[in-house]
Amino acid sequence: MSILRPAIRSLTTDRAFNIVSFLVLTATLLLVLYPLYFLVIASVSDPDAIYSGSVWLLPQGLTFEGFRRIFADSSIVTGYRNSAIYTAVGTLISVTLTLMAGYALSRKDLIGRNVIMFFFVITMFFDGGLIPRYLLVRDLGFFNTIWAMVLPNAVSVWNLIITRTFFQITIPDELREAASIDGASNLRFFLRVVLPLSGPIIAVMVLIHAVGNWNSFFDALIFITREDMYPLQLVLRNILTQSEVTANAAMLTGVTSYADQQRVTELIKYGMIIVASAPMIVLYPFLQRYFVKGMMIGAIKG
Repeated sequence: MSILRPAIRSLTTDRAFNIVSFLVLTATLLLVLYPLYFLVIASVSDPDAIYSGSVWLLPQGLTFEGFRRIFADSSIVTGYRNSAIYTAVGTLISVTLTLMAGYALSRKDLIGRNVIMFFFVITMFFDGGLIPRYLLVRDLGFFNTIWAMVLPNAVSVWNLIITRTFFQITIPDELREAASIDGASNLRFFLRVVLPLSGPIIAVMVLIHAVGNWNSFFDALIFITREDMYPLQLVLRNILTQSEVTANAAMLTGVTSYADQQRVTELIKYGMIIVASAPMIVLYPFLQRYFVKGMMIGAIKG
């Protein structure tokens, strides 16, 4: 009996710990998910019910008027198209440059790699500022072009460090030496051997850069003045902070009174947040497995 008591006590302690952990994690999950859920139900609910506090669990006065008016506006469709182009091109450029630079810096036979890495890292602590950046983009002739959106932030030093660490851990020198003996050049080894073994880090870089490019609006605010080149996030920003929706005839067609305009505006604001967030929410589940694995790079070796 005396032998069983410690085992019973340990089992009881483990069970209590599991219960507490489950409750804490469940509460945290609800705190994270509820704001997103509220946006969804608010975007299809009567604004009067939202103002009165009736909307908290289920939508009230179901309506899709906000979404109908959103997609009736040409600026939304144009912004969606622009953001898709900026995200696709920017992610392709960023991932390509990051993988190539990370692999080169991971090679022990690269002369001066520590010096090169030092100059990369120092940019994490010192920045030229907005005015020099503005002058550089202007002098390069990138104003009102896609390059102003995708080139200034093409490479992140932090992502470069993560990528270099992945290659150092995953790609052994013996593998490169074997490929060299078989006559493979550095480029062929990178394309045929390194990239097929780098699925996790590629997925991580794609997700990070895709989210960053999709959510980017500050560069467009500074470098883009043509409305037909605005990304979706800048259109959303104008709607949410400058109340430009009240002057948008396409969205408010048929709405005459000021009160009705305010109601429709609220529906459009909630709907715009859903529309802007949906692509990244849809993309994440497909990359989650690789993303979690890739973010653990460097934590455990072997």
